[in-house]
Amino acid sequence: MNLTRTAEILYDAILTIVYPQVCVICGSSVEQRRFGVACETCWKGTRIFTDEERICLKCGAPDQERCGRCEESVFTAARAAGIYEGALRESVLLLKRQPYVPRQVESLLTEVVRREPLSLSTRVVPVPLHPKRLKTRGFNQASVIGQTVSKVLKLPLDEVSLVRVSTTEKYRAGMDTKGRRDTVAGAFRVTHPRLIAGENILLVDDVFTTGATISACAEALMAAGAGNVFVLTVARAR
Repeated sequence: MNLTRTAEILYDAILTIVYPQVCVICGSSVEQRRFGVACETCWKGTRIFTDEERICLKCGAPDQERCGRCEESVFTAARAAGIYEGALRESVLLLKRQPYVPRQVESLLTEVVRREPLSLSTRVVPVPLHPKRLKTRGFNQASVIGQTVSKVLKLPLDEVSLVRVSTTEKYRAGMDTKGRRDTVAGAFRVTHPRLIAGENILLVDDVFTTGATISACAEALMAAGAGNVFVLTVARAR
């Protein structure tokens, strides 16, 4: 065991004693802070995608190689660490409240990006928030994810080229794919096309739901000359 790993274990042990934390799912003690708000057992009960997973080659939908629902999506390929459930769901919900990515989530995202085709990425671009929403929330969770991935993989982080120019007050929950696409049509614009041209963009966000938002982002990026747009999310809806 190397010194860094030993130090991490000791640090976790001290924090557990001084600041005990319970799992938000089952209520048991979280003995290692790397797992964030969920315990190791609940992490094991969460479906995490492996490199042998049978998924849609384009959008990453589980248990099928061609889902047929993503044919009109503009992005090249989308991948997630796992299903939006259990420990992944709670980690995403925490990220919406606090700009914090647990080391467990960081490790999972790194593994996903190192697999093909996302391993071809050359530039990290977070899905932007509209300035009004950013002011209300105080931070962009996609940017927090992007910063983490960029640092670990040593890829340039671009938080300025893609901007959101319009927002909607419509309640999107329960909408079908077409309805969601209509609400984000033309909502994104590239302000620095020279930074995007020829790059294999790694577009990052927290959750892949219908793919409407990331497809709208990908459309703007491809129009600006991006070579490919790969999508990375912490989780994806069933």
